[in-house]
Amino acid sequence: MSVGDRIATPEGKRLYVRSLFSTIADRYDFITVALSYGQDRRWKRRLIDLAAPRDGSRALDLATGTGDIAFALASRGARVVGLDVTRRMLELAAAKRGRSGGRAVRVVQGDMVALPFPSASFDIVTTGYGLRNVPDLKGAIDEIRRVLAPGGQMLSLDFNRPSNGAIRAAYLAYLTVVGAALGWILHRDPDTYRYIPASIRQYPGAEGVARLFAARGFRSVRAYPVLGGLMTIHHAVRD
Repeated sequence: MSVGDRIATPEGKRLYVRSLFSTIADRYDFITVALSYGQDRRWKRRLIDLAAPRDGSRALDLATGTGDIAFALASRGARVVGLDVTRRMLELAAAKRGRSGGRAVRVVQGDMVALPFPSASFDIVTTGYGLRNVPDLKGAIDEIRRVLAPGGQMLSLDFNRPSNGAIRAAYLAYLTVVGAALGWILHRDPDTYRYIPASIRQYPGAEGVARLFAARGFRSVRAYPVLGGLMTIHHAVRD
């Protein structure tokens, strides 16, 4: 069964993603650098600049992974919770705490579609490469809106699904070839990183995600193209 078939249903995607990220956790930082041509941290700094956290801002970083965005928020004075479904990711994030250069970051294991926080708990919610991986995108956006205070900000960095068919085909072909090579080298399984292009094929893309935010209670929705539009930073404000 192909990766695309395995993630074709919400339950199939939920199971696949949980297994995948447990497998790749220890290689996650390397992969994000490799697939971003070394620009990943610059993109994340741009996201933090757009958020412009104030000292004491309450921030939640979803799909926090090893904590890059969470610690960057903390270094700007925010009070940060990092949430991820993968325990090993949180263990790796916890190992970075001493290098955050700001407030402490609290890490929590949890699911983006069932956030374990009261309503209106946060001023800022961020995620890097998170929305594309949830099995229920609308449900995740609804949960983000619920935990944001009125006027709170949502910011997301993720791969885009280019609207131009030729560009999209070339982009997905490149990710498939590179992903297969990295999967074989790092895990002896070429399917490991073929998940990325498979997930992009099922993703609404930058404009589609922006429309979902606008339809589900967000205003001032912006989609900033990154890497010539192959990546996107979304920025939206809760009504």
